[in-house]
Amino acid sequence: MEDLIKKLDKIVIFFIIYSLIFFIFFGTLSYTLPFVLALLFAFFLRIPTEYLIKKFKMKNSLASLISTLVFFAILISALSFGIVAITQEVTQLGKSTQNYLSKNSNQIYNFVENLKKYYSNLDPAISNTLEKNFTGAISKISNMTVTLTGKIISFVINFLSYVPYIIMVILFTLLSTYFFTKDMTSAKEKFRSLIPNDKSDKLIYIFNEAKRMLGNYLLSYMLIISITFIETLIVFLIFRVKYAVILSIICAIADILPVLGIGTIYIPLSIFYFFIVKNYFTAFGILISYILVSIIRQIIEPKIVSSSLGIHPVAVLAALFIGLKASGISGMFFCIFLVVFFNILKSVKIL
Repeated sequence: MEDLIKKLDKIVIFFIIYSLIFFIFFGTLSYTLPFVLALLFAFFLRIPTEYLIKKFKMKNSLASLISTLVFFAILISALSFGIVAITQEVTQLGKSTQNYLSKNSNQIYNFVENLKKYYSNLDPAISNTLEKNFTGAISKISNMTVTLTGKIISFVINFLSYVPYIIMVILFTLLSTYFFTKDMTSAKEKFRSLIPNDKSDKLIYIFNEAKRMLGNYLLSYMLIISITFIETLIVFLIFRVKYAVILSIICAIADILPVLGIGTIYIPLSIFYFFIVKNYFTAFGILISYILVSIIRQIIEPKIVSSSLGIHPVAVLAALFIGLKASGISGMFFCIFLVVFFNILKSVKIL
């Protein structure tokens, strides 16, 4: 009985400490963002930096400088190209949708009239209500495209106003990444020197396990997003859907977010091709593809995440469901990291 009480006390203490660290970390992230990013980048740059040191007999400082500058040059170039390309495609998509609705208003009206004739046996009040709702929906879609285009333009203007802050963040991140990468090769020895010898192995094991699991968690969700993007891109290219790249990117982002999901793109697109374009083959093809992609997503997510973290799939499913139900995406991260760190501390027999 005493052992059970002690174990429960440890679990309660762990939960309290973990919750405090989690909320403090994310609550102060706006102030510590450059250094958090720098630490993450340094973990990835450690391998190429060590390669330069061993292969070309470079000094640690020079190898760290080269790997950091090359990495940031590639990262900034890719982000700049991506932002420009996505902004152009989204703006063009909004304009095209607006122009299509304005030019084909007569066809839409005729469609409504034919729909009324088809359901002429219904009560006139119901028919009028359906017509008003459908017309209102079309009007809302048109207004949404105008609003979306305006918001994109205002976002670009606001983004430009934040350029000085962004430059400051990039500068601090770059410098911090350089210093973190430079010290990464001797980090283990420095870490060992700060703690007693009898506890160093256990703490280093906890640190390495946490780094491995969190890295695997990040990579697993990047893999899931990539799979969704590739599947969606292939589907849209097969059915010759316009703006396939931007729509696939939106699907991949929506797939990782709670509530939204890929249905926010697939279902409206299927309705559009069925009722507006009257391409029934493409409409049903997109709808069937949506079902298949959703099924694949539900099958691979628990397996990929659980295998990368070394945790039972049911524990991962429970963490995802409880977290999303409790507090959306932040709750999902809270529960996943809770399971990860609990598993780490249990493996070293602290809990």
